[in-house]
Amino acid sequence: MSQGLRARDAGLVCGTLPAGPRNSIADVPDVRIGHRTLVHGDIRTGVTALIPHGGNLYRDKPVAAVHVLNGFGKSVGLVQVEELGVIETPLLLTNTLSVGTCSTALIRHAIAANPDIGRETATVNPVVFECNDGWLNDIQALAVTEDDARIALESASSDFAVGAVGAGCGMSTFGFKGGIGTASRRLDLDGESFHLGVLVLSNFGRAGDLRLPDGTNIAPDMSREAKVETEKGSIIIIAATDVPLSDRQLKRVIRRSGVGLARLGSFWGHGSGDVALGFSTANTVRHDEKAALIEQRVFNENRIDLLFEAMADATQEAVLDALVAAGSMIGRAGHHRPGLADALKHLPSREA
Repeated sequence: MSQGLRARDAGLVCGTLPAGPRNSIADVPDVRIGHRTLVHGDIRTGVTALIPHGGNLYRDKPVAAVHVLNGFGKSVGLVQVEELGVIETPLLLTNTLSVGTCSTALIRHAIAANPDIGRETATVNPVVFECNDGWLNDIQALAVTEDDARIALESASSDFAVGAVGAGCGMSTFGFKGGIGTASRRLDLDGESFHLGVLVLSNFGRAGDLRLPDGTNIAPDMSREAKVETEKGSIIIIAATDVPLSDRQLKRVIRRSGVGLARLGSFWGHGSGDVALGFSTANTVRHDEKAALIEQRVFNENRIDLLFEAMADATQEAVLDALVAAGSMIGRAGHHRPGLADALKHLPSREA
């Protein structure tokens, strides 16, 4: 991973399952992440791209599922994922008012690789997720462009930064600086190793509610800010795995992201848009399939608790990863968010 401090560097480990070699969603083969970060004047925003595999996603669609924990959000493309159980574009994450721009960018990206879209074959379903970064970012400036989305897509790599980067640049979590975080778990099944990885865009939680893995509650110094009384914001949770799963099984797995959020102290408040999407690279659906019957492998559900546990633990740790890596930030109108890593140094148990 191409960044500094991460959750485990700060002693924050969730669960007992082993992490993958990168402790990243990129431990799932072929999954890549790219960022475009915009910082100038009152702008603190960006785009994060997730590419599920290296082929043509429109022609070879990963099986996918979506689960909405609380629907105060403006993401696009979820209705078709719910109905058909596949994704057919990369995933983009950005701020709330840039969803349309990023959607158009994904459509252009798909048409460039598939010029028959909308003419000789079906249209395309872009999937774009969002959180509101308006506390630190001048969201009304509409700073994100289609070119920014293109750059995020083109920069995608298995080695990527976390924290205040890409879509995470202006995000806040539990009153601290939030952003992009990731974690993974290795799954040993019938003598083979598989992985489940999670990427979060973390922008949720009420200041003072954050709970660390050892049960300690930690609050930011809010003396520079207005008092936060309600849980606002959002979190986007993307899960990837190379375990063969059906879309129904994926939905069961990604529901357990809520366990990880609850462990952190979240109750999915009224004003929070909390959305999870999961996909499997082991099962795909061909756009141009001619056969009436196709074969796919699925997981033995008598053993699916292992994936439930991995999802809960990786979600919890990915949020902490974002918090530790993000540092502190001053943004629009002098608004400030402190860094969790600094606050951890002043916990009595860590000062001893």
